[in-house]
Amino acid sequence: MNQFLPPHLRKTLLCGLLVTVVLLGQNAGSRWWSWPSNPDPQAAERGKSTFLKSCAGCHAANVTGTARGPNLIRSSVIRKDAEGSRVAALIRAGVPGKGMPAHQFADAEMHDLIEFLRWTIQKYDRVSPGPPPETYPVDRMLTGNAAAGKVFFEGKGGCSGCHSATGDLSGIGKKYAPVFLQSRFLMPRATKPKMATVTLASGEKVTGELRTLNNYDLVIRDSAGQQRTFDPATVRVEVTDPLAAHLELLPKYTDDDVHNMFAYLWSLK
Repeated sequence: MNQFLPPHLRKTLLCGLLVTVVLLGQNAGSRWWSWPSNPDPQAAERGKSTFLKSCAGCHAANVTGTARGPNLIRSSVIRKDAEGSRVAALIRAGVPGKGMPAHQFADAEMHDLIEFLRWTIQKYDRVSPGPPPETYPVDRMLTGNAAAGKVFFEGKGGCSGCHSATGDLSGIGKKYAPVFLQSRFLMPRATKPKMATVTLASGEKVTGELRTLNNYDLVIRDSAGQQRTFDPATVRVEVTDPLAAHLELLPKYTDDDVHNMFAYLWSLK
């Protein structure tokens, strides 16, 4: 997600965002994984080339994720898989519903790729104190002004166009722990799927739930529940993302906006 954020926000959002990335493991703040041995640096270096060529487009060169793919630093699948077999199986099968294509790497290449992922995660853990625990005290986070947050919510933030303090957000201040509340309003989980309208060369339009979209495959599930596959190079596709408004806000937030919005949402008890 870093490409959406101006530099002045990255430090502010780090604690909040790390705790809710896709594939988040067990309780934050506890060491819930272990490696059987340290990764082989030479294998990791070879695996880096494979990752940059085949994976970095979605997961970023530093493995921290983009809008197209999750942050692998916090992946419980990678961290818990001592032998690497689950990770290898996942890479070879892909995740069609999330837009991740299958990759049929040779065994040696797969081994090096997994060693690179382990090496990168260990490097991160050595220099990072880790995300705050769920019990992180709210008084350390309440540096904003709730009234100003309400003004942003109802004004330039445009939040009230989709949400209501007395409707879907009623009581949200007691629904989540503070660190989770901050990250959830910055990057909430989608409750509705992405939709896509595919226009064929003939002019025919097909609309359905977007299942896969990358450089090679476009898959939607139509209203009849059938999966239909298209070549992205031969059709035009328009995607409707229910989280588009949140993504558009990310580069626009100032530090004060984030602090004020958190204070306002926390006040909604």
